[in-house]
Amino acid sequence: MNTATEFNPKRLTLARERRGLTKTKLAKAIGVDVRSVTAYETDAFRPDKERLAQLAQTLRFPIPFFFGDDLDQIAPDIVSFRSMSKMTAGQRDSALGAGAIALLLNEWIAARFDLPAAALPDLSQESSQASLLQVGRTKPEVVHPEAAADTLRRMWGLGELPVKNMIHLLESKGIRVFSLSIDTAQLDAFSMWHADTPFVFLNTMKSCEHSRFDAAHELGHLVLHRHAGSKGQEAEREANAFASAFLMPRASVLANAPHMATVDQLIKFKAFWTVSVAALAYRLHDVGLVSDWHYRNLCIEIAQRGYRKQEPREAPREASQVLAKVFAALREDGTTKADIASALSVHVEEIDQLVFGLALTSMSSASPTALSEARRPDLRVIQGGAEDPSR
Repeated sequence: MNTATEFNPKRLTLARERRGLTKTKLAKAIGVDVRSVTAYETDAFRPDKERLAQLAQTLRFPIPFFFGDDLDQIAPDIVSFRSMSKMTAGQRDSALGAGAIALLLNEWIAARFDLPAAALPDLSQESSQASLLQVGRTKPEVVHPEAAADTLRRMWGLGELPVKNMIHLLESKGIRVFSLSIDTAQLDAFSMWHADTPFVFLNTMKSCEHSRFDAAHELGHLVLHRHAGSKGQEAEREANAFASAFLMPRASVLANAPHMATVDQLIKFKAFWTVSVAALAYRLHDVGLVSDWHYRNLCIEIAQRGYRKQEPREAPREASQVLAKVFAALREDGTTKADIASALSVHVEEIDQLVFGLALTSMSSASPTALSEARRPDLRVIQGGAEDPSR
């Protein structure tokens, strides 16, 4: 429970940005001049009790939230946003605000559970001759995303088999995976490193196939761009190439995919790698199984059938295994989402929007108590890696 007694203007800024509001819009909502909101956020003067209640109601944060210690706020320059061109500044700020709440939630969980440690290599210079020869290229600067994907698969023992569950795989390697809330529906995904811990945020409004590609895309950013930054179209191209190769290894595609495929064949074969029809068509073209002309025709037909917006034969959505195990332990202990929300001084909806809609309803009739920090259960994540297609 937050016991701070001093108003924290930084928390007001975070709450405003979490709701995607400018100072002008917030001022209009609470009936004050924009200079008053600026003064609140710069600590020139503080809102009185009545105004604070208005701010809390408008921004949908409990009053105690505004009296906490400084939170770890996320600077835009350390974050990789997928499809950033689709975002407004307000949507970006809202996503970063959700990320800040996720850091707070992750800290609360990490104090009570032993979470998997981060185990991600830095593959920014990956261009090994073996990988280059395997994909039939000679220039490292052209091929290194695919070489990195091949290297990471070998390091993680995935071989050429399809990845069974991307979220479980990421979590088994110490990546914290959270969901994006409904009010950031224009965002595909984003990722970042924070205090040597990698984070990925995924939009659960998208199909399973698209979300898996987003997860692989963000994995690409985490291993390729940790130190060099992940800005610009070139970085996005590299992350896309990494994701395509990671989900659909070249040898696997050449061995299992049809040559000169039709759209109906793509729908059938996409289930093997759990990717979208469009992603599979692109990969077949990339590895040379379809010509430029054939690929253009596939893209036209895919768009005409509406498969750019609605994925055919969509696979079941993936969710966090770590959060499910955490909630199972908390449920046994009699701890509810309301208890967690109260400890973080946020509303339950903030928790819901980060945890893939996982339920946490106490099954205990005893009064709820926070899980003892001394308990610290070790969460073993079952790796959602490669699945043998013969099973």
